[in-house]
Amino acid sequence: MGTFKQGVFGGFSGAIGNVVGGSWKGINYMRILPSKVSNPNSDRQLDQRMKFAVIGRFLKPLSQFVKIGFKNYAIKMTAYNAAMAYNLHYAIDGAYPNYTINYANVMVTCGSLPPALNQAVQSMTAGIVDFSWTDNSTEISASPLDKTMLVVYNPLKNQAVCVIDEGIRADSVQTITVPNSFRGDQVYCYIGFITPDALELSNSNYAGTIAIAN
Repeated sequence: MGTFKQGVFGGFSGAIGNVVGGSWKGINYMRILPSKVSNPNSDRQLDQRMKFAVIGRFLKPLSQFVKIGFKNYAIKMTAYNAAMAYNLHYAIDGAYPNYTINYANVMVTCGSLPPALNQAVQSMTAGIVDFSWTDNSTEISASPLDKTMLVVYNPLKNQAVCVIDEGIRADSVQTITVPNSFRGDQVYCYIGFITPDALELSNSNYAGTIAIAN
């Protein structure tokens, strides 16, 4: 049973007939229940489910990171869903059922700050990943104190090391440690920036693919 609150043009929760009402993030909504789907396994639905599965698997170990990285684009949706939507659109290659992630197109932070410049990554010591970039803090809106946001993603193990607030733009280099189990594995690396007050972010940049040194 559904109940009205504040009259027909105000809040409404529950179900009345085929109309469902509720509130999400303080936004009241009403929607019509869809008609029974005659074929829930249509080609289009299977295709979309496969894309969601591929991106969802990638984002799962990054879930807390992208909640920060996409927080300014969480408009009537969660930050995680904003990250999902972006990467579904730009970071999927292939055709059903053989979809793959285009790691160079992945974005893990999104915003208007100047992104990293001349970013690179290497692993010369066992279990260590070295990031480097050019200090571009003289660009408009950039600051030498912008904090780094780094990701090292291991697709073989579907695990990620995510580091926030341990380096600044002016450093130009940063070293992070990954688990011993990553040694010899191929990983994909990303760098973004966030302001010291955590209000603004940059788009992340793909820093490269490397094998972790043994």
